[in-house]
Amino acid sequence: MLNFLIRRIFTTLILAVVLVGVVFLMLRTIVPGDPVQTLAGDFASPETVEALRRNMGLDKPLYAQFFIFLKNAFRGDLGNSIFTGLPVTERVLDAYPVTIRLTAYCFVLSMTLGVIVGVITSYFHDTWIDNLTRVITVTLASLPTFWLGLMLILLFAVWLGVLPVQGNMGTGNGWILPTITLSLGSASTLARLVRSSMLEVLNSDYIRTARAKGLKEPGVVFKHALRNALVPIITVAGFQIGGLLGGAVVTENIFGLPGMGTLIINAINNRDYPVIQGTILFTAFTYLGVNILVDVMYAYVDPRIRIG
Repeated sequence: MLNFLIRRIFTTLILAVVLVGVVFLMLRTIVPGDPVQTLAGDFASPETVEALRRNMGLDKPLYAQFFIFLKNAFRGDLGNSIFTGLPVTERVLDAYPVTIRLTAYCFVLSMTLGVIVGVITSYFHDTWIDNLTRVITVTLASLPTFWLGLMLILLFAVWLGVLPVQGNMGTGNGWILPTITLSLGSASTLARLVRSSMLEVLNSDYIRTARAKGLKEPGVVFKHALRNALVPIITVAGFQIGGLLGGAVVTENIFGLPGMGTLIINAINNRDYPVIQGTILFTAFTYLGVNILVDVMYAYVDPRIRIG
């Protein structure tokens, strides 16, 4: 297990460097606009623009800029924002807890709803409950996040007036609409996977044997069937963390949450390279760390799996 963790951490570092390198190159070659010119203003002289570019280190070749960024990043220095002058690490650490909190709420809600709905529909498969639930889950999984968020605001904040329009970090009800908006699609996808996996397990020989021995149905379903159906569910749940982190970009902007999503959108609009790179680096390490945790959980859920 220790050797496995060392290899996975090493692979994670390599993937993070490659990801940051790709983003670094794309920002400077594909994304239109010049942050130095934008910061200097339309009426700045060429000499002023070039002096500002030298002060920011943007006059160096791309490979030199990239290696300087990596060297500083390994020391915990992600540079300063081009437009605010504040340290990027400070800005990201202010926004990071908001996104992680939102993602955690959504993950717990989507896992809870997905597993419960999936188990119920697998037990009552091919009945009206199963058919109705499948229609609802497919519909919810197909709805765009931004449209669903706006409709929930219209219903609960404008018409009923029971929830705030914007997320309020200081009160619990401020997180309700953002959490529901971001988690419903993931819960629907997970429910269909749980149903499929549970149906396969419930038709297995050892489940029929357990029922023949006289075991009570809740024990058969939750103790024997659900545990063995968890391996593919854990795989998808790990990928859904990445989906939730990505979906937070849209959700946070809809509900005015000052998280990583809002930070990166503002940074992209301002061509603020250091902030974009720092935000993506933190998000990448979070997602890759979750993948390591998922791999380790395999051995616990299914003892037949050996990590080599």
